[in-house]
Amino acid sequence: MPDSTVVAVIVVVLLALVFDFINGFHDTANAIACSVSTRVLSPRQAIIMAAVLNFLGALMSHSVAKTISSGLVDGAAIPQYVVCATLVGAIVWNLITWYYGIPSSSSHALIGGLLGASTTWAMSLHIVKWDGVLHKVIIPLVTSPVIGLLLGFMLMKFLFLVLTWASPHFVNRWFFKLQIVSAGFMAWSHGMNDAQKSMGIITLALISAGFLPVNANVPTWVMLLCALAMAGGTACGGWRIIKTMGMNMFRLKPINGFAADTSGAAVIATASMLGAPVSTTHVISSAIMGVGAAKRVSAVRWMVARRILMAWVITLPASAIVGASALLLIEQFRQIMNM
Repeated sequence: MPDSTVVAVIVVVLLALVFDFINGFHDTANAIACSVSTRVLSPRQAIIMAAVLNFLGALMSHSVAKTISSGLVDGAAIPQYVVCATLVGAIVWNLITWYYGIPSSSSHALIGGLLGASTTWAMSLHIVKWDGVLHKVIIPLVTSPVIGLLLGFMLMKFLFLVLTWASPHFVNRWFFKLQIVSAGFMAWSHGMNDAQKSMGIITLALISAGFLPVNANVPTWVMLLCALAMAGGTACGGWRIIKTMGMNMFRLKPINGFAADTSGAAVIATASMLGAPVSTTHVISSAIMGVGAAKRVSAVRWMVARRILMAWVITLPASAIVGASALLLIEQFRQIMNM
């Protein structure tokens, strides 16, 4: 019989890969909503491109993974089933928001699940590294969408200014091509940030089990597995959320899609290098709003935007509650099994 710790780590790895796969099809819209809605790429072409570039982006860095594995909670103190509850909570919340087509944050679903499960297990708030939560989660949570909105607004205004002489045919022809590049940049940056969260969770489980020292780097096999799971999920697509972001919020043209993708990807890539697990969903959504507002404020369907903003606000506390509930169920199951 294998050691119970090894079994628990295997369960965590499998759940983390399931989360990564779901994250892939849940957040596919982040990378391809603009290019699909402007008909620059067909859904099939966009999803294949996004899957490949998500995979490559996921292998570029492990700064975000280190934040998740050792920057938010005391990884050496929590048992494996707390990590399992974290993943269950994040998976359940992702499936709920995917079903209703709400572009919520997979990142903050995972972080909320981790905080809810760990504090419920410890019956204390002291297990959380609140300085890390503030600087790596809360501040980026607030600032990254604002920066995405402002950057999208300013880039779109700049393009309007320098292309006043150009005919609509010229603009559409060139930005039809340029948007493919910007969509690729967006897909790459999405993989660079989002796949690392599951890498961090698996590394946290390995630290908790004593297989890795605290503050260890992400093992290569973990990076490869998470990158493949993210790419596989992306290849399955996420049409419900693509419609919300790329079609319902603002009527995009190729130049708008280029501005939104470029602005969003720049913010996400910068955050990844700083080790901040930002929400790629929040950033690209706000960039689309900024681009729409640059044309005119009324061009944005603010009722749809308000629905997205509500999802932003409730994701952390809601996923924390689901994570805490999952932990209580697992503890109940453990008690029954030990009777």
